[in-house]
Amino acid sequence: MMSTPELAERYLMQTGRRLPVTFVRGRGTVLFDESGREYLDLVAGIAVNLLGHAHPDVVAALTMQSQQLIHTSNLYFTQPQVELARRLVELSFPSRVFFCNSGAEANEAAIKLARKWGARNRANAFEIITTAGSFHGRTLATVTAGGQDKYSDPFKPLPDGFVHVPFNDARAVEEATTDSTVAVMLEPVMGEIGVIPAAPGYLESVRSWCDRKNLLLILDEVQTGLGRTGRWFAHQHAGITPDVMTLAKGLGGGVPIGACLANKRADVFEPGDHGATFGGSPLACAVAATVLGVIERDGLVGHAAEMGELLATATLDLGAQDTRGAGLMRAFQFEEPKAKAFQQSCLEAGLIVNAVDDHSIRLVPPLILTATEIDRAHAIMKKVAG
Repeated sequence: MMSTPELAERYLMQTGRRLPVTFVRGRGTVLFDESGREYLDLVAGIAVNLLGHAHPDVVAALTMQSQQLIHTSNLYFTQPQVELARRLVELSFPSRVFFCNSGAEANEAAIKLARKWGARNRANAFEIITTAGSFHGRTLATVTAGGQDKYSDPFKPLPDGFVHVPFNDARAVEEATTDSTVAVMLEPVMGEIGVIPAAPGYLESVRSWCDRKNLLLILDEVQTGLGRTGRWFAHQHAGITPDVMTLAKGLGGGVPIGACLANKRADVFEPGDHGATFGGSPLACAVAATVLGVIERDGLVGHAAEMGELLATATLDLGAQDTRGAGLMRAFQFEEPKAKAFQQSCLEAGLIVNAVDDHSIRLVPPLILTATEIDRAHAIMKKVAG
């Protein structure tokens, strides 16, 4: 009989390099493989499983909603969708919400929104300033918006309308602005290249520049949103508000859902401009509302801030040349190119971490992570690091 990895090689497109393990179930912060061995999970499906695996409230919401109504399309109203939109607006800023299925779709919606807004308000301006090293998704537009050639080069020619500048350089944003510029699109913490936080004053300066030049500020909070950094949204650390914000990953606690929020100024979509057949399904929205409720009920935003400090301390004696991040979104960087070997050795020792490149390890665990589990993770990482 063929193994799961062998079947995957035969039947699945080889779009990624998988680690040599097959998981069959999870509970809390722990995953179990086919042999029943357990692994402490500090990756959470890449910052998705905010409440861990098989959280009882999520399971209950899935079960209850699936027995009532799973999907209708957006030709009709459904209560779970409207209720989730209301809750997101209450937690963030005055806005309206477009629901979709992923972060890439949410960012695609933001890009289309900006282009239509530019046609109305800036004489057909359409260029969006983004940052080198950013990651906004895998669609043709979002992979172009992201400033990483390794992801976009195989798909040239790429769409026009994106200008890349260095991250944490507000002056570069100013110098790149022209009459064709319609928006600036940023991650408050750049996650995919190794958790690079916005420098103090950077987001404030860009917000001020957008106000001065009549540009939209789009913040991609797909990875940083919903308590991950110790605030509901990472931009709240800077005390600013975007015109457009995108969410996904942790919003559904493992169930696919994305959202694009736009304030009154940026909300220019009209019927027929955009859509998503599965976007904001009753099932996904009911689960997402439950996730938000549990985060609030259990004080997980503050808990993420507290545990984040402990996790940061736990990375200080691993021989890394740099440790960085916010809340439970952390990374540390080795001088030598040994991150992938470190990831594999941790896996063999029962700990899941994420090597984002040859040098950096990313840690984005569930928000329910405990101090005891951090001690356990530290012991494993310390042993692996030598």
